[in-house]
Amino acid sequence: MDYFNYKNNQLFCEEVALSDLAEKYGTPAYVYSKKTLVRHLSAYSNSFEKLNNMICFSVKSLGNIAILNLLNSQGAGFDIVSGGELFRALKAGADPKKIIFSGVGKSSVEVAAGIKAGILSFNIESISEYERIKKIANEMQISAPISIRFNPDIHAGGHDYISTGRKEDKFGIDSEEQVLELAQKINEEEYLVFKGLACHIGSQILSLDGFEKAAIKTLKLCDRLNNNGINVTLVDLGGGLGVPYKEEEPPSPKELIQIIEKVFIGRNEQIILEPGRSISANSGILITKVEYIKNKFIIADAAMNDLLRPALYQAHHAVMPVIKNKEASDMEYDLVGPICETGDYLAKNIKINVEEGDLLAVKTAGAYGFVMSSNYNARPRAPEILVDGSNHYLIRRRETLEDLIDLEEIPIA
Repeated sequence: MDYFNYKNNQLFCEEVALSDLAEKYGTPAYVYSKKTLVRHLSAYSNSFEKLNNMICFSVKSLGNIAILNLLNSQGAGFDIVSGGELFRALKAGADPKKIIFSGVGKSSVEVAAGIKAGILSFNIESISEYERIKKIANEMQISAPISIRFNPDIHAGGHDYISTGRKEDKFGIDSEEQVLELAQKINEEEYLVFKGLACHIGSQILSLDGFEKAAIKTLKLCDRLNNNGINVTLVDLGGGLGVPYKEEEPPSPKELIQIIEKVFIGRNEQIILEPGRSISANSGILITKVEYIKNKFIIADAAMNDLLRPALYQAHHAVMPVIKNKEASDMEYDLVGPICETGDYLAKNIKINVEEGDLLAVKTAGAYGFVMSSNYNARPRAPEILVDGSNHYLIRRRETLEDLIDLEEIPIA
């Protein structure tokens, strides 16, 4: 559910007309609904009944510090994958003891920053990473908390680019023997603290089967560790629950959590979930203006540099008129942008009746939208606006042409 609805043929975000936002801030522009974000987070946090848990929002899906501050105020922790995301989360007011640091390629600088901040746990994914964290923790003489991410070899569906739980993927340790051996090594180190296990099977997952299999495998590995005298206090089951971009009917957070509670009933480990897309996707839209109509092409002022998902993943995003004052069209159009590539499109084969100058809303753009945007073709990035009831706030201004070259210098010969 989201809070983007028509009133008198005008599309609103909560109590604010999108046409008013376009007039004030220009286009393209990202608009987020506070009510949607809060509702989707609470769909997770209110569904747990039997287990100690923490919901760590995936910062990579939507990283604006105003959004992170909002979710932090609602009790969320954070899943991060870089030093930059750690910086963002802390700037947003996050408690470092509610931050999980994931990712396969943590640099020495990032590891040191995580240790210094006092995060809840590093999810480590290789023997080499263990060696790096051990070395840095010893040098700093500060304890580093570690969980081991194992690869459960589960193909949960979704695009190949966002599958993360198969043996052929780069993520996690795929040998239980290696996990056991590594956990024992961690336990023997003065400045390392073993926390538990982590796994993550992918993104935009539309079935609960993979989640259940992963939970069962994780439970069995927990028991094996405990039986070998290695205390597991934390179990991170990742994220990945899908959202309806088209006509999909993904499981609800409650249905997912019911399965987790069934598998882990009576256990004492803290259960961590890392939802991102299922909280942020439907909370955001991208407003764009029709510049030209040419044959079967609607050429808009938003492009693949603003929303990369269609070009990168062939992802579907529904498109709606901001002002609905025309009859339905039998004509099919491709919604494309100004970028000088044929692959620059936001939607294909859409039936919509539009004229030059009309405003369109690209739906379900809150996740992996702005965070994946770029300055390709020297295009300034769009602003971000947060709507709260009848109020709206500019939470990131539109970039200027000066911003494009602010970090560059012409060397003096």
